[in-house]
Amino acid sequence: MTETEAIRLFKCLSDKSRLQILKSLAQEDMYVERLAERLGLTPPTVSFHLKKLADAGAVTSYKSQYYRMYALNRAVFETRILDILGEESDEAQIQAQRDAEYRRKVLDAFLEYGKLKSIPAQRKKERILLEEIVKVFDYDRIYSEREVNLRIADFYDDFCTLRRDMISEKLMDRDTRGYWRVKPAP
Repeated sequence: MTETEAIRLFKCLSDKSRLQILKSLAQEDMYVERLAERLGLTPPTVSFHLKKLADAGAVTSYKSQYYRMYALNRAVFETRILDILGEESDEAQIQAQRDAEYRRKVLDAFLEYGKLKSIPAQRKKERILLEEIVKVFDYDRIYSEREVNLRIADFYDDFCTLRRDMISEKLMDRDTRGYWRVKPAP
């Protein structure tokens, strides 16, 4: 189910009358007049709601003798919410562009000629700067504390704070052998 289809379906589900129609159709297939009688609505009102539900893919219809019967499209409701959330957003590219612009803005605000002016107070901004600084370290290589300090000192004099923050942000790790850059989770 695409994002647009999910939005259309969720909008349909937010109406009490439509929800009552769906509950009735979950029990059995029905025609407009039967639904109207059951729910205490007029047939034109039920037809209006059925059109919205059909547009959202929530109901289907078929001809049976003189009547147009409506049925619940059960496949639509078997879709898990997590599956819908896992689908790539229609705006994913726009969001990625906004993220990149925000990162660039933060880097421009706190870096001058490759040196860090100050450590940001906001954690998300500091994280962006730490992600940039950690790029001077290679994956799959263990560094001594002295090597780490020298590389970080190229960015900022308080290398101890930045080193500690990189470890707490899980950008780097350490043990008795030394320090290394942590690979991001896939």
